[in-house]
Order: sequence, then C-alpha cells, then structure tokens
Amino acid sequence: MKIVNTKIPDVLILEPNLFGDDRGFFFESFNAKVFDAAVGKTVNFLQDNHSKSSKGVLRGLHYQLAPFAQAKLVRCVVGEVFDVAVDIRKSSRTFGQWVGVHLSAENKRQLWIPEGFAHGFVTLSDQAEFLYKTTNYYAPDCDRGILWDDKDIGIKWPELNTPILLSDKDQNAKGFKEADHFI
Repeated sequence: MKIVNTKIPDVLILEPNLFGDDRGFFFESFNAKVFDAAVGKTVNFLQDNHSKSSKGVLRGLHYQLAPFAQAKLVRCVVGEVFDVAVDIRKSSRTFGQWVGVHLSAENKRQLWIPEGFAHGFVTLSDQAEFLYKTTNYYAPDCDRGILWDDKDIGIKWPELNTPILLSDKDQNAKGFKEADHFI
C-alpha cells in the first residue's frame, strides 16, 4: 500500500497495490499492521457504515465530540465522490484548513481522517456507494455539523451540473465560527 501525504500531515491518502489480469483484479483493502504503521498508532475500528447517494448529494460536514469522537477510514466503491476533511482542532497549526480528495471505484483510494476533523463528501457520478470504518460508535448527543459552504473554511467544491442536495440536518448546520471545536 502506498501512503500519500496531504497538506494536513495527519490526513493521509492510502493507495492499494492492485493486482489485475483478464479475470479482474485483487487488492488488499485493509491490513491492520500496515495501516497502524502508516498512521503511527494502533487503531481499533468499531463500526462500518455504507451509504448510497445520487449525483449532487452532499453529506456533511459531520463530526462527533468526545467522548465519542470518531476517526474514519473512507472509500468509494461505486462511482466517484469529492471527499473533504476539515481540521477543527483549536490547538492545531492547521486549524480551519481543509483537504479535498477524489475517491472513486476506479482509483480505489482511501482517506484516513483522524479524530478532530469534520468530514463530508459530494457525489460526482450518477450514483456512488461510500464505505467508512469508524473508531467509535454513533452517538446522537455528540453529533455535530458545520455548514458545507461556510465562507470561513472556503472549501472549493467541484462544479456540478446539478443542484446540491442536502438533508435538513446539513442545511441547518452551524457556521465554522459558531460550531463546537476540539481543544
């Protein structure tokens, strides 16, 4: 597996070694030993999630506060998404910065998003199926969100030829300055 650094050192892109022939392909999508060495600590995933979205669906920017903060390992297995991680750790030198990565069934990339980051994605293809492993369980009382188009963050989302589709929760999320942040 190839590890690619991003402009935020704690957020990593993982590119698998793909073995293919005329029958199809094979790759190792997760190996705890390799993954833990790449992120520099032992990670225990507790929950796997799977979502399906149509073109223009934007999910996020979501995060959970302690004691149920979640780190995530995400990938797109059908279609393509633009995936974003925003640093919401007040003590970080990259506080308020974001990383955006195209994840697709074709490129088979994964993105590691540690605790202390808000996460979201927009579906670029007609349909996308998105998988993510989390290090903590969903806890509604700790669930938070930040507006996807907050000017203080300034995410450059890809241009779409379709309207952005948001849940009520995401439409009513707080702005970056008003949101609960990590210390």
